Amino acid sequence: MLNELKSSTTLLQSYLTWAVNLSAGGVAAYILLLCFSFFLMVEFCEPREKILPKQLRQSYRANIGLFTFNSVVMSTVAVPALLMLAEQCSGRGLLNHIHNPPGRAVLSFVAIDLLLYCLHKACHRFDCLWMIHKVHHNDPCLNVSTAFRIHFLEIVIINLVKAIAVVVLGVEGLLLVVNEAIIIFFTMLHHANISFRGERFLGWVIITPYLHRVHHSVRRDQHDRNYGAVLSIWDRLFGTLAVLKPEQIGVNGSSAQDLISLLKCGFTLTDSSPAGPDLKAYYKAARDWLKAKIGIIGSVCAKGWIIRKWRGAMKIMHIALQGKNRKYPLYRKQMN
Repeated sequence: MLNELKSSTTLLQSYLTWAVNLSAGGVAAYILLLCFSFFLMVEFCEPREKILPKQLRQSYRANIGLFTFNSVVMSTVAVPALLMLAEQCSGRGLLNHIHNPPGRAVLSFVAIDLLLYCLHKACHRFDCLWMIHKVHHNDPCLNVSTAFRIHFLEIVIINLVKAIAVVVLGVEGLLLVVNEAIIIFFTMLHHANISFRGERFLGWVIITPYLHRVHHSVRRDQHDRNYGAVLSIWDRLFGTLAVLKPEQIGVNGSSAQDLISLLKCGFTLTDSSPAGPDLKAYYKAARDWLKAKIGIIGSVCAKGWIIRKWRGAMKIMHIALQGKNRKYPLYRKQMN
């Protein structure tokens, strides 16, 4: 009876803690909504780049529609699951060995930001991940709503990665909410079509709009840069930082600009790869090149085998005729 009471108390405490974190998440969501409205207003009054109203309306409609779909499908499962996992793993991970709360908070944020950098880079390196991630890059006009242009499969992958980080590090629920709020704020910031004083100076530490715009270029040598979610130090450290103006925003050969098309786009390996050329032609050329290489290597090996056999036969014949065969004594006896 006592054990059942203890387990019930623990379960109740867990749900109460989750409710507190959820309310903290509600406050964070309200603040982020205000930030989104602020960025939207600045974009309207002083945009960094001039965008046609029709194109901008299409972008807003697609991005907000995708965000609403993701919120209905994913948020009811993903966010509570991460918070519950954070409470279960609190005090068990690597951060448990750090007794300084501010230090623990900073380390958790830096670790998650580095993890997101690595995941973002992987999304550009592997076609199976790019197939999903290209939905985010498919917006031809970069604006604050582009921050929420994410396919739900990519949200699943991101949350799985965050869940691993929560388990390994032992991130607390409230700390997880704060980290999420910071990441979302900076994601909105560096997608916003705005400019401000000190932007290049801040770019030494964080990803700012002028740094992130090149990441949405149609050219692979430009969009395979500046992967950072918040901090720009990872791009500087790993040599992926680029400071230049993109020629064009978007993805080559992809025209999905409505909710249904964007959802389908995440399941389709389109003719345009991150590099731009036809994937089928690319892989066909790669297969042809591999077959040619195998043929050349086989031919060389076959010729080498014949030459070795021929040389061996000639050597045996020469030794037999000379009568100096140490390896084959029968020839020596016959010659004597």
